Amino acid sequence: MANSSARLFVDGREVADVVIADTWARRARGMLGRRPLPASMWFVGEAGVHGMGMTQPLDVALLDDAGRVVATTVLRPFGMTRPRRGVVDVLEAPRGSFAAWGLVVGSTLARHADDAAATGTG
Repeated sequence: MANSSARLFVDGREVADVVIADTWARRARGMLGRRPLPASMWFVGEAGVHGMGMTQPLDVALLDDAGRVVATTVLRPFGMTRPRRGVVDVLEAPRGSFAAWGLVVGSTLARHADDAAATGTG
């Protein structure tokens, strides 16, 4: 999926826009220097993330290959998450987003292009 507009779903509920970081360059930049921060960012093919250069904490979810949340944490500026067995993707969002969305360990996440979300397909 390209870095186009997409929607994030938590347990089948549409909750936010999501930026897809699916290339090396997009993953390397992450949320660094983005003002305002995107509602969420999905890192494809990453088992862990870091907060180097960040100025605010982020909610982080570690995902398995089915999009199931296996762990959540708060990533502090200049902190990092450790890679975990079975994790293939990572979701980041501004601190407090997960609580607002009801995202917890065991939740299932999905992302769909805006046009697919609008038609209920994807």
